[in-house]
Amino acid sequence: MPLDAIVLTALRRELTDTLTGAKVDRIGMPEKDLLILSLRTRESGTVRLLISLRPGSARIHLTTRSYENPAQPPMFCMLLRKHLLGARITGFEQPEGERLIALRFDASDELNYHSERSLYLELMGKGINLVLADADGRILDCTRRLDYSENARRALLPGLFYTLPPEQPKTSFFRADAAEFAAQAALADRGRDCADWLRETFGGLSPMLCRELAFGGWDGLEAAAGELRELVRDERFTPVMISENGQAKDYSFTRLRQYAGSAEQTEYPSFCELLDEFYDRRDREENRRRRSSELTRMVNTSLSRLRRKIAVREQELFATEKREEYRRRGDLITANIYRLKRGMDSFEAQDYYEEDAPVVTIPLDPRKTPQQNAAANYKLYNKAKTAARVLTGLIESSREEEAYLESVLHELSLAEGERDLNEIRDELTEGGYLKPKGDRKRRKKTAPSRPLRFVSGAGEEIWVGRNNAQNDELTLRTAHRNDLWLHVQKLPGSHVIVPQREGEAKEETVRLAADLAATFSAVPEGGRAAVDCALVRNVKKPAGAKPGRVIYTDYKTLIGRSDPKLKERTAE
Repeated sequence: MPLDAIVLTALRRELTDTLTGAKVDRIGMPEKDLLILSLRTRESGTVRLLISLRPGSARIHLTTRSYENPAQPPMFCMLLRKHLLGARITGFEQPEGERLIALRFDASDELNYHSERSLYLELMGKGINLVLADADGRILDCTRRLDYSENARRALLPGLFYTLPPEQPKTSFFRADAAEFAAQAALADRGRDCADWLRETFGGLSPMLCRELAFGGWDGLEAAAGELRELVRDERFTPVMISENGQAKDYSFTRLRQYAGSAEQTEYPSFCELLDEFYDRRDREENRRRRSSELTRMVNTSLSRLRRKIAVREQELFATEKREEYRRRGDLITANIYRLKRGMDSFEAQDYYEEDAPVVTIPLDPRKTPQQNAAANYKLYNKAKTAARVLTGLIESSREEEAYLESVLHELSLAEGERDLNEIRDELTEGGYLKPKGDRKRRKKTAPSRPLRFVSGAGEEIWVGRNNAQNDELTLRTAHRNDLWLHVQKLPGSHVIVPQREGEAKEETVRLAADLAATFSAVPEGGRAAVDCALVRNVKKPAGAKPGRVIYTDYKTLIGRSDPKLKERTAE
């Protein structure tokens, strides 16, 4: 759900209690619509304040999650660093019933003169914005500039004075008293849906809150509205996560009657913890897909093109299967050449290739001599034989390339940050699937990502590769020849290494490694798959093979189960 005014009110109270007086230590923008302020507090130490401007998940709250910053920060991030680094938060303000919160800072300039700075976070519908203003209210910059040419009701441009968004034409639910609400309800059409009437008549109510107020129908509407106003006035908020089948569906500031019995409602210690958990669970897969969508689209395009090419080559290979017929015709023409003449379009002869030597009709080209007809059939035979050999090799190499691209798609599904995506992008560039970008050499080099590290219940390490290049590094260079190597059978997946330098691994460790091999593969969640296990010394990379491609011998096969919860056990 979008962050409504009531939840924002509860958040403002929490943030005021926790962050007033906190000093801005670091500022980062991992993405163009995500801001992280690292704040140093006296009571809680260093905390991170997250501000998201992403439609559908715009919010502000404290977070314990780690985010990877890009090599080159956006210009707006650089501006915030200039004005807010070292500043202290003096307060949080929110207009009543509005989805807008202002962060006030006591900042100092190069000459150590103190001056106020303000960050206005607007969370209203499509107008999500973050505005930085000086002590006079003059806009320094904003993430989404607006001028009057865009039919906006106000302009947001550097140099202009900041003004609050215009009020909605609808009556604010929280500014209307009981008498005004009763008067509006008396004029309502009782034949229509109560929730729809609330949403169209009053501002400040989310669709979920309208359904909650209308849960008791028209007769209980005024009482429900009065209870809600009293709850908000007394700030009796309870952070509640609403889940269905283990999936985060919604959140609220109180327990809801509309979900009683149909969904699980879990209370949290604070709204910051609630929102941090809710959006992490809901957006984890969405963020990964969004960041990798460009590469995924390119790989899918290459896969589709490759599969069409394979289909054409297989048809051509099928056509070469009649090559023996050409050789047979050439032999029969040669055997009966004494009775053939130019101009004949066919002749009958006994087919001595068959057991009963039946009489068959052999077609001829009347424009050619018998010798030329025989030579033409032998030529077609040799051409088809060569084509069969070449096509078989091409199809085999295309199948290997297809398996490689499928493994890249699997890598993209596991990528968790920009560093992982850059490694995959570099791998595709080196393979010729992407053109190298002109700024690639100038791009700030970051340390390569490390394999995922797990520890079994027996205290033994297990290493899991993140991508094909890392799989090669882990298996062919890092692992010891007596270590165990595991990989899911006949599916794209990560290489898993179990070190055995101090003796054979425990059975419990090997079983966990098999489950990890299935989990970090294309096996569906909860599914089981065959996992091959071999010593590293029996794993080789063929010459010229694609990244991640190996062959192995002397292995045993285990059964592993794909369990997404295992991914959370990483000891990295």
